[in-house]
Amino acid sequence: MSAQLVDVARIAPQPWKNGAGLTRELAVHPSGATPDDFDWRLSLAEVRHDAPFSAFPGIDRCIVLLRGAGMVLRSPSGIIERRLATPGDPFHFAGDDSVSARLIDGPSVDLNVMVRRGRYRTEVRTIVAETEFASAAAGLLLVLAGQWRGGGEAAVGEPMQALLWRHSMPAGRVVPLAAKSRALLVRLERTA
Repeated sequence: MSAQLVDVARIAPQPWKNGAGLTRELAVHPSGATPDDFDWRLSLAEVRHDAPFSAFPGIDRCIVLLRGAGMVLRSPSGIIERRLATPGDPFHFAGDDSVSARLIDGPSVDLNVMVRRGRYRTEVRTIVAETEFASAAAGLLLVLAGQWRGGGEAAVGEPMQALLWRHSMPAGRVVPLAAKSRALLVRLERTA
């Protein structure tokens, strides 16, 4: 199945589930699912001030800092205490946990990958060189810098553009087409 080109700048921002921030939904499965009944969801969040994260019971989350100085994530129980200050470094945690974000030095933008526990799992990694990947139920190649070509698809050449395999990501490889290219590769696999 061929990939869809997604331009993040063309997606209108929406309020977070708890109203404390803005998100741009890249894709959700099944199509049209709400924040309470999706199997997986890919989105970009703009965090402009210290705020609590929305709770997502039964969801496993992965957050990746894309822009800005980052944030510190904390749960009242102390189970989660994580400084996200390195762009491209994925952090996995349970959406059931109550988590608050404290910005380190101004606004930040991050990628959120959320999967329904027991139905899907995710692999998220930053790539800077030619990379082979196995097939998956769905996937995303999000350009952070430079230009990329993925799985025989058209080139993606602007930061914050992506190739999205919504229903089937065939095995393949992604190739940087420019020096100092960087991207996030997300694979979503069924577990049940």
